[in-house]
Amino acid sequence: MSDAVLLPVYNEEGTVGAVLDAVRRYFHGDVLVVDDGSTDDTAGVLAERHDVSVITHPFNMGYGRALAEGFSVARARGCDRVVTMDCDGQHEPAHIPGFLAVLDEGWDIVSGSRYLPDSEELGIVAPGQRQEVNRRVTEEINRVSGWTLTDAFCGFKAYRLSALDGIELCEPGYAMPVEMWAKAYRAGLLVRELAVERIYCDHNRSFGEAFDDPEHRFGYYMRVWRQALGAERT
Repeated sequence: MSDAVLLPVYNEEGTVGAVLDAVRRYFHGDVLVVDDGSTDDTAGVLAERHDVSVITHPFNMGYGRALAEGFSVARARGCDRVVTMDCDGQHEPAHIPGFLAVLDEGWDIVSGSRYLPDSEELGIVAPGQRQEVNRRVTEEINRVSGWTLTDAFCGFKAYRLSALDGIELCEPGYAMPVEMWAKAYRAGLLVRELAVERIYCDHNRSFGEAFDDPEHRFGYYMRVWRQALGAERT
């Protein structure tokens, strides 16, 4: 069985090297990095590495687009399972073997949760409005699906690629996780959460333009959710 770790990266010159070093301490398979049009020296840091494969976008195409392309490359390489994680230092690579082990139990998607009882909080506290939007979106997903998710937006996940064969990901931006949940539900996939640390580093992180407004962002997530789910299911 072949596995890959997939990391979308955008302007992470300060953290990408250390994160990749940590990934390599716990994982020895393919590491795929999608540099989504970084304008800092991320490309320079990645060029110094010979233990990862880099996919470079000429301009910023979006978080969802980066992940979808990474899934396609992993499939083309014959990978059976993919772990996705961010490259900003908020995900602990020591969990990678655990995520893969849980997939072995028969689950299709294993999703990290920062809000389970065993999730330890480290660093600064995440802004309340971000937690509130996450809570509202998670509640809506659970209402429709019958699941008991606690964290709709954690980017630390493991996927069985064969389970995603009939799922087309169209959303290029930050709402891609919402689209994935809708299509996973419609496909009848088996989903489980795994506790991970709640690590927050940057209160100044921007979603871009109007999406920094929490109500505007929530509306965007709900539009993507309804479209992916299908009007007949809402």
